[in-house]
Amino acid sequence: MRVVIMVLLSLILASCGGKDGDPATAGTVDMQKIYKWKLVTTWPKNYPGLGTAPENFAKKVEAMSGGRIQIKVFGAGQLVPAFEVFDAVSQGTAEIGHGAAYYWTGKSKATGFFTSVPFGLNAQEMNGWLHYGGGLELWRELYSPFNLIPFAGGSTGVQMAGWFNREINSMEDIKGLKMRIPGLGGDVITRAGGVSVTIPGGELYTSMQTGVIDATEWVGPYNDLAFGFHQVAKYYYYPGWHEPGSILELIVNKNAYTSLPADLQAIVEGAARAVNQDMLDEYTARNNSALVELVETHSVDVRKLPDDVIAELRRLSAEVLDELGQDSEISGRIAESVKAFKKQAMEYHAISEEAYYKARKEQ
Repeated sequence: MRVVIMVLLSLILASCGGKDGDPATAGTVDMQKIYKWKLVTTWPKNYPGLGTAPENFAKKVEAMSGGRIQIKVFGAGQLVPAFEVFDAVSQGTAEIGHGAAYYWTGKSKATGFFTSVPFGLNAQEMNGWLHYGGGLELWRELYSPFNLIPFAGGSTGVQMAGWFNREINSMEDIKGLKMRIPGLGGDVITRAGGVSVTIPGGELYTSMQTGVIDATEWVGPYNDLAFGFHQVAKYYYYPGWHEPGSILELIVNKNAYTSLPADLQAIVEGAARAVNQDMLDEYTARNNSALVELVETHSVDVRKLPDDVIAELRRLSAEVLDELGQDSEISGRIAESVKAFKKQAMEYHAISEEAYYKARKEQ
């Protein structure tokens, strides 16, 4: 009987994970298992800012996990075309992707809310809405039917209005304008009488050079200098009314994510949060010197959009957003959430951010 009892105790201990305090056999987690993931992006490989963010994410995840998650990053076109990232991750061709939500409006019009809203939230406010204002929960609800879990994966801050080979002196100059501008900003340009097109970043220089398009928005001085747009465009306009706080995304295949033990899931989330902030820091630092180089070295003609043009674009944006909020039940909830958060942010920022900028300028 004593022998039988000892054998049973041994079996029970083995099924519970072995010796106390031994992390290699704790619970059901195999601490030696290596997860090898593929990460596909909508950007050229190692492109400044946009393309280096997924590389940084992969390095952070591997380092934080002690090599238990190893991620190989593929640039646009290396494994799948730029605009097939969403489907590739959804279907499990790759475990994770990096891009911008407004590229997927063909899947759901509401995806446009999660990159940037014209005349909407800036980068600081977008991060606040996503992480503390209910935005991330709505984003994940929207993506759930596609077998995807989204994370904020970087921010470029306020962008430029774009590069133009036509002067913009009034709204008449936008009529017939062929412009690369995706998402909700593109809907506004179309409503204004222009022609909005969506073209991957790697094709923009040639499209401007050959006249396929008359104008393009991309990001801001840091990225625009890298692509050499000053060589193929006459005018550089601001402000970036269409993308005041552009958030990029890391989308993870739900099956791949839920197959990870809890500690590795936490590492993926933590690395995403780190890269999200790091990219904003990088753009805040790099845009300054890049703009100086564009103006002083390349004699770029930087211009402000006329006030009446801004006013009309704001009016048209409000129409587009109202209609989008009526597109579906979830679009309505997202629109209301963004609107409410923007109202509160604007009220507080009137006496904080805006008041400080004014005070600093008047010194």
